Amino acid sequence: MGSVAGYNLDYFKVSFPAEYVIHVEINRPEKMNAFIETMWLNLATIFNKISHDPNVRCAILSGSGDKAFTTGLDVQAASQGPILGSAAPGEDTARRGTALRRHILEFQDCITSLERCEKPVITLLHGHAYGLAIDMSLATTIRLAAANTRFCVKEVDIGLAADIGTLSRLPKAVGSFSWCNEVCLTARVFGAEEALRVGLVSGLFKDKAEGVRGAVEMATLISAKSPVAVQGTKEILGWSRDRGVEDGLKYTAVWNAAMLQTSDVKSALLSGLQKRKPTFEKL
Repeated sequence: MGSVAGYNLDYFKVSFPAEYVIHVEINRPEKMNAFIETMWLNLATIFNKISHDPNVRCAILSGSGDKAFTTGLDVQAASQGPILGSAAPGEDTARRGTALRRHILEFQDCITSLERCEKPVITLLHGHAYGLAIDMSLATTIRLAAANTRFCVKEVDIGLAADIGTLSRLPKAVGSFSWCNEVCLTARVFGAEEALRVGLVSGLFKDKAEGVRGAVEMATLISAKSPVAVQGTKEILGWSRDRGVEDGLKYTAVWNAAMLQTSDVKSALLSGLQKRKPTFEKL
């Protein structure tokens, strides 16, 4: 079992519910898990650590409490910060723009740490899942939801275009570009059944507790497989998403030229012939 040492940073709660499975909970329930700057910096720290932790083979991300996965950015706190705060008198537009661009890129990179993580990340959405909840979940590997989840791409309602990933990733995650435009332009709230219908999530559970159990079961199944095979599959799928088939095939060939040399292939084949459960070394 892995150790939580170094993982329990401010506003996050971390546990190991099963061997090789880590559960990260956004832990600011009194504020509906709304994000302040410390939180997105700590999120990146946690998932960068998960990426290289040999005791982790799959991660789960959820929110503490039953009310919300997250309601997104803490707008009150953000209004006093560098992005939404007022410009100083006489501040040069280009220089303020440069500072804002750097800040936005840093925020984007923190959320992209979920996508960049070498281990699969399963998101369990529940309760309110607004704004940043969509940004984060779209950067993860598998999205699940409780039946009570209420989704919203909220940014147009606070006067800005979503800038942390939703507008870039959502059209690639669901089957209808018209639907993407509609929910992003109207900021309307939609439910879990609709999210399942368009492909935003791939599984529904009756409530959060059942969803956590389902996510742990799925993560345990993934973690029982060769970590070499799992890492390669996640990497190639992510790389191929934004490229053509020919490029994807070439990348797969280069990747597997090294990875096919693993002893895991022999172990998996022999276990199938011998009708036993294989075990694999840490990666």
